Amino acid sequence: MQPINTALCSYGMSGHVFHAPFISTNPNFNFYGVFERTKNEAEKHYPNIKTFKSLEAMLSDDNIELVVVNTPNVTHFEFAKKVIEAGKHIVVEKPFTTTVTEAEELINLAQEKNVTLSVYHNRRYDSDFLTIKQVLSENLIGELVEAEFHFDRFDPQLSYKTHKETPTAGVGSLYDLGSHLIDQALQLFGMPEALFADLDIYRPNSKVGDYFDVKLFYPTYRVILKSSYFVREPLPGSILHGRKGSFIKSRADVQEKDLQAEKKPNSNHWGIEPETERGLLHTEKDGKIIKEHIPTAIGNYMIYYNGIFDAIRNNKAVPVTPEDGMIVIKIIEAALKSNEEKKVVNL
Repeated sequence: MQPINTALCSYGMSGHVFHAPFISTNPNFNFYGVFERTKNEAEKHYPNIKTFKSLEAMLSDDNIELVVVNTPNVTHFEFAKKVIEAGKHIVVEKPFTTTVTEAEELINLAQEKNVTLSVYHNRRYDSDFLTIKQVLSENLIGELVEAEFHFDRFDPQLSYKTHKETPTAGVGSLYDLGSHLIDQALQLFGMPEALFADLDIYRPNSKVGDYFDVKLFYPTYRVILKSSYFVREPLPGSILHGRKGSFIKSRADVQEKDLQAEKKPNSNHWGIEPETERGLLHTEKDGKIIKEHIPTAIGNYMIYYNGIFDAIRNNKAVPVTPEDGMIVIKIIEAALKSNEEKKVVNL
């Protein structure tokens, strides 16, 4: 079957680390082009690639079937709208858009133009997340009481990427890191009934949010999502407590680190965590109390791109629907409102 000619809208970290390695090593895709207005960075790694100096020039190339919008968050809507209007299939980097209104417009436009639209929520394919799904599906800790998920860093300095530190729509850790945790929570537990959010700024001279603590209210349990840039000693990435026991797991998926080290996703042992990072299960099984480390699932972001190929060539469902991406933005908007009004917001 004919590979899908694919182009990226930028070649910064997102393009270089999270997209190009998967597109270029998957035989179902042909890494055809990239939009770089002033540089030719992609050509250094992919000599056969075509570099476009304007978005319009790239979108006018009839050879391109799929475009990845991996530009700064605030530009997602503008770029995505132009891609869809050009009749190209499209993957939009998370967060999908900055508002629910923008997301709804893109979904309707994609349906009108009959193009495939998906959002790149790659953290669904992290090893720790896949392990948690397994723990819950096998009911290893009993009925859930509380779950807490962290995406922490120790990074008190402002980013050299000015667009990440300029207080515009879609900027801040709630959009960048929070969108990962929110999507994972929605995949595990569905839509919450309500939420309460505490958002803040702690880095000196920062003008954008770098801390969040969001509590999601479900009928019989609570889910807490947290992130801070001042966590030098890593906390467990996932803490789950049920009526039979607990499961504690580090955030230790190796894919981002390996991609930054220029390792290719088609290499042996891809996505396999060190055994030292196995999660701790302390629970009751067959009337006995057990405390043991359990094997970690294998992470693989390539599953996402395999799903995109099937959606375009075989008319199957996309791996992440645009509606899923929109619901993440709905949660973010509710969290912003909750923080501003200092109250619980019903969903």
